[in-house]
Amino acid sequence: MNDRNLLFSPSLLGGNYSRAKEEADVISQSGADYIHLDVMDGHFVPEITFGAKFIRDLRPETDLVFDVHMMVERPEDMIPGIAEAGAGIITVHYEATGHIYRCIDMIKESGAEAGVAICPGTPVSALEPLLGTVDYILVMTVSPGWGGQRFIPAMVRKVKELDRLRDEEGYAYRIEADGGISMENIGLLYKAGLDIAAIGTSFFRAADKISFLEDMLGRAEGTL
Repeated sequence: MNDRNLLFSPSLLGGNYSRAKEEADVISQSGADYIHLDVMDGHFVPEITFGAKFIRDLRPETDLVFDVHMMVERPEDMIPGIAEAGAGIITVHYEATGHIYRCIDMIKESGAEAGVAICPGTPVSALEPLLGTVDYILVMTVSPGWGGQRFIPAMVRKVKELDRLRDEEGYAYRIEADGGISMENIGLLYKAGLDIAAIGTSFFRAADKISFLEDMLGRAEGTL
């Protein structure tokens, strides 16, 4: 059994934006560790969600860390505003910029923690030069841009590879996965080395959010 604590980052993408404060309250009361906020620009992914103003307006409503996932082209243009709005973690996509090191530096200089995300088609090997510089690696376990997609089982191998590299090289990054995470696959992900589960649709569909997270943790740890 792993000795890591599995953390949860429910995504507002699975909730109702017209009730953002109430949905943030639901996440806070569930015992979750973060609130996952998906910033989409209609270019890197087809959907458009929100930007810095939404994050700034929501920031006073909860004490939870904002885990901001930027699915945008040229994230370096938006990082300062997202950081100023109150993001605690800012994750940018490896595929979205030709200046990934600059993005990491900008995030850290802002005072936030820095993450890099990869789409399902991007190999872990593309990230190896970065692994000693980041705080988080986010593995997309579906194609980015839509909630409610089916989990891609092959992505478990990416989590396992990132965990192996972390152990072998002494890196300190945490591994997060996002997309289609459920009771059926959380055990495989946790066993592979997952630290943080970003969950959206399944979380908001659960009648009892506290029990849902408790059950998911039990499935991960093999006690259920």
